[in-house]
Amino acid sequence: MSDTPILVTCGLPYTNGPCHLGHLRTYVPADFYVRYLRHCGREVVFVCGSDNHGTPIVISAEAEGVTPRQMSERYNAHFDETFKKMGIFFDRFGMTDDPMNHETTTEIVTKLIENGHIYKKTISQSYCPHCEMFLPDRYVEGICPYCGEKARGDECDQGCGKHLEPGELKEPVCKICGSPAEFRDQEHYFLKLGDFKDFLNGYLPTIQGTSNAKNYASMWVKEGLHDWCVTRSFNWGVKFPGHDDLVVYVWVDAPIGYISFTKEWAKATGGDWEQFWKPEGKGEVIHFIGQDIIYHHCVFWPSLLEGSGYKPPKAVVASGMVKIDDRKFSKSRGCVVWTNEDYLDIGLSPDYLRYYLLSYTSHTKELNFSWKEFQARVNNEFVDTIGNFFYRTLHFAANKMGGIPDLDAEPQVLEAIKSTIAQLDKAVGEYEFKAAVEAVLALGNTANTYIQTNAPWKLMKTDENAARQTIRNCLQFVKALTILLDGIMPVKAQEAWELLGYKGKVADCRISEALTGFEHRELPTPKILFAKIEDEKVAEYENTLKMRLEEAKAKEAGSAAAGSASAQTASTKPKTENKGDKKMEDNNEPVEQISIDEFFRTQLKVGKILEVEPVPKSKKLLRIMVDLGEESPRQIVSGIAPYYKPEELVGLSVVVVANLKPAKLCGVESNGMILAAGDEASLLTTKFGVAPGTKVL
Repeated sequence: MSDTPILVTCGLPYTNGPCHLGHLRTYVPADFYVRYLRHCGREVVFVCGSDNHGTPIVISAEAEGVTPRQMSERYNAHFDETFKKMGIFFDRFGMTDDPMNHETTTEIVTKLIENGHIYKKTISQSYCPHCEMFLPDRYVEGICPYCGEKARGDECDQGCGKHLEPGELKEPVCKICGSPAEFRDQEHYFLKLGDFKDFLNGYLPTIQGTSNAKNYASMWVKEGLHDWCVTRSFNWGVKFPGHDDLVVYVWVDAPIGYISFTKEWAKATGGDWEQFWKPEGKGEVIHFIGQDIIYHHCVFWPSLLEGSGYKPPKAVVASGMVKIDDRKFSKSRGCVVWTNEDYLDIGLSPDYLRYYLLSYTSHTKELNFSWKEFQARVNNEFVDTIGNFFYRTLHFAANKMGGIPDLDAEPQVLEAIKSTIAQLDKAVGEYEFKAAVEAVLALGNTANTYIQTNAPWKLMKTDENAARQTIRNCLQFVKALTILLDGIMPVKAQEAWELLGYKGKVADCRISEALTGFEHRELPTPKILFAKIEDEKVAEYENTLKMRLEEAKAKEAGSAAAGSASAQTASTKPKTENKGDKKMEDNNEPVEQISIDEFFRTQLKVGKILEVEPVPKSKKLLRIMVDLGEESPRQIVSGIAPYYKPEELVGLSVVVVANLKPAKLCGVESNGMILAAGDEASLLTTKFGVAPGTKVL
């Protein structure tokens, strides 16, 4: 095991609203990772903090009649307390509006200016004549210039996900008053992101973490880097050096918070922050983030660090998104589960939620939260196996044998534990937290099968020594599982540790102690550690979510009706259809014309079919693995089974819609569409040899 110090950070929660399940998708795996490394004897510093700047906080604060700082402090405390309730303990949880971050941000931006990476430029920016102000990113919305979807000022959040610079948005509208905005010239400062192309091309292939982080970032660099506006006309944030009328863009000072929080930790503990951030330091930095901020952490952030004399992160671990009951996560539409209101405040175990978040799916995949699925997994996978095994073992040892038998665990038990630790170590090293949890569950199943097969309650009548050995083996399983469960269920793991007769903290144990014996024989009175989640409670939780969705839908309908009425009042002149906007096909069905920009929203690529197999329980679907010139083949589900045998398709070059949103067909995820024409599904192929991944123009 390496002795390199590690700094683990989490993406910063934004302080204009409470914690929800979407947040925990990042923080729980990070905490699991940190706990495991510490069990392995690694030196780990775990820091985070709240993101306090930007327009949304100002808007929310104005609505409440408080200052942005007051709102930030309130939600900073809320997140800190909520994380602790979830068993997530940071060595430092700071604020980006604190003096240390203002100081560090100013120092880094000044260094970037001195190194020639930031320059001044006059740009057109959205301005609201009615409000008489330039509009910061979140005060304006309009149409994305790249994909045509509705977008906010700094990002196409509803469409292609591209970062947007001031002035790029089409048809801008002021979010304060709803009036059309106009573009006016203003002086701003830009980062020459192109200066770092060679650096990024050398750095990104070496970055560790999850493949989605590396692949997405490499794709963006390949498409081309555009200079990045790093100032905003605003009065809430870190002042841009030498300019009281400009602040640093929030995506500059927010990640710098990682450095600032490390400095604050070092100041409080006497630690060395420079070992993690200075080029000569031997420490490594690992960022845990959500998938939606990969661009900022793998392109912008490393460039800022490189340009100011700091070293970039060693790894970026990006989680997939979250759905609620197969619906897209949306606070405004009521499709949300609040961590406190809907879960902790009604007495549900934080450990059960941690277990679900870690075990549901691979870290990079989309996680769907369903109350029924949550209940089934907790009850069937955990309570009925590990929970049952713990209670039977501890109860029998305490009541029938007076405590821990004075024996050693047998070799086959220790080998099973060693094998599990090896699997766990591999899974954690690959950031596959689901696989790590499954390894622990498998050991629990082994232990449960062992006690059931050997039946010490029967052996006591015929061979007491064999019964004592059986229980001693079972207690070794309990001890090992308790240590391994600390990262998954820290509260229950500590309770189990104490039921084994230990006085200290299980979190302080080395993983090697899973294989050692007991120095004591006494056991306290056993108790049931894991209770099932009852059906009637699940019905209550589902009803709460249902009502929230209905309320949001009614509110949305009311807003739409009000908007429609306003639109009708605004103009008394009846609208007539522009006949030039549509043409008629031979079958007399109208076809709406699109622009060339709209056509290029669809990304068509040539793909070579590598593998084909039928989808179980479907007569029409085939699961097809296609080489699109990417790091790994793409899985696509296509309804062409009635027309082709699998072996006929292997080796064909076909045309694929490569940027289609993922969908599940018969439970199998499809990531693209193979194009075909006519009633017989004639595949669109290439006449000559074309390399996989070639764009179709």
